[in-house]
Amino acid sequence: MAVVFLGLTVLFNFFPKTKYSPLEKRELTQFPKFSMASLTQGKYTTGISSWFSDTEPYRDTFLKASMWLKDKEKISVSPSTSVTFHAAAPAKKAAPLPDERDVQSFQNDADPENAKIAHKGIAIVGSGSNVRALMAYGGGPEGGVAYAQCCNTFAKTLGPGVKVYCMVIPTAIEYYCPREIQSCTTKEQPTISNIYKHLEPQVQAVNVYNALGRHYKEAIYLRTDHHWAPLGAYYAAEQFAKVAKVPFRNLSYYNADTVHRFVGSMYGYSKDIAVKRAPEDFIYYVPNRLNFRTTYVDFQIDKKYNVTGRGTPHKGEFFVKFRDGSSGAYCTFMGADTRLAYLQTGTKNNRHLLIIKDSFGNALPAVLMYSFETISVVDVRYFTYNLADYVKKNHITDLALTLNVFSAYSDSFVNKALTMLRKGDPAPDMAKEAARLYGGKK
Repeated sequence: MAVVFLGLTVLFNFFPKTKYSPLEKRELTQFPKFSMASLTQGKYTTGISSWFSDTEPYRDTFLKASMWLKDKEKISVSPSTSVTFHAAAPAKKAAPLPDERDVQSFQNDADPENAKIAHKGIAIVGSGSNVRALMAYGGGPEGGVAYAQCCNTFAKTLGPGVKVYCMVIPTAIEYYCPREIQSCTTKEQPTISNIYKHLEPQVQAVNVYNALGRHYKEAIYLRTDHHWAPLGAYYAAEQFAKVAKVPFRNLSYYNADTVHRFVGSMYGYSKDIAVKRAPEDFIYYVPNRLNFRTTYVDFQIDKKYNVTGRGTPHKGEFFVKFRDGSSGAYCTFMGADTRLAYLQTGTKNNRHLLIIKDSFGNALPAVLMYSFETISVVDVRYFTYNLADYVKKNHITDLALTLNVFSAYSDSFVNKALTMLRKGDPAPDMAKEAARLYGGKK
């Protein structure tokens, strides 16, 4: 035992520290900067402790070993298990909302004996190659009102010339949570219904809840990632096209491409080796009858995800090719969140769509190219132009706010969305920039 402790002492104190964790996909804690104030307040020594424990050599190797040991324990979940929810607000009891009578109930056939709670309250269900990681939801049925009011503000500010839509995207746990652990999460549908209930008539709700649920036995959500799958985005886009009254093409108009052996973000979040052992196919769809082109403006961010600058408009590929086994395959669409994308689809119908999104919205433009002439894609966290100015200069006819229910419940996301209407720099004319880059008329 003395030799073991001596070896660990040498390892942790003299081997190179880890600076980045591929498993957790994050930069690790940096050594704190010294100041007398931070020393006297105890922040400096606390910072050193955090740095030391977060950056140990071979960090991911030790994490994987820990996952292997926990997997061998095979701890099952009872209904009374305590869980840390990712949404902050507690659930509340409320009377059924008006449209709940029209909501279908979807239940997965996951094996309850293999259900357990992993790191940060993430549920692991199923076994072998069918393992699925689910992020628990803790929002209440009376939540989301601020987001509904935000959508109303967009419609009021932009006026009747722009059709405004609200799409709240459920997450996988709404369709794949076994009954035995349903007490570890709350239903998302009441929150979604409450948001739609508070929309003004000039905002059209795009209720994709049943549209997705009818296909829950298909691969509409990724098992190893917190996002939906491109197939789920396809069914949601189909519902949106019906509401917006635009054309929509079936999958025969697309070429399916696949990234094999994909393991996404839920491996790092859950720290459960069972997720790593259950890779999946990431299948996405590329229009095969359209000549589309994409113009980007990239935003630079610091380590706290604050925007520090932006580049000039440039050409780029909408679909980014990832190799088999890559954990970044969801970035197939546009490559990153930190950019404005302007997509000229090749469809001619004088309908110009602006998508305001979190990362779930990345998959939507790919399956809406047959529906709109241009599609602009804006991430609510990084856009630095004035949105109303962008809408005017780029002749936007349709604006869709497409957030997942966690984001829609978040005051931070709502405030950032409203800030886009109040602040920001003059927006570029992206058609003009595309004409300059690609040649041809504006």
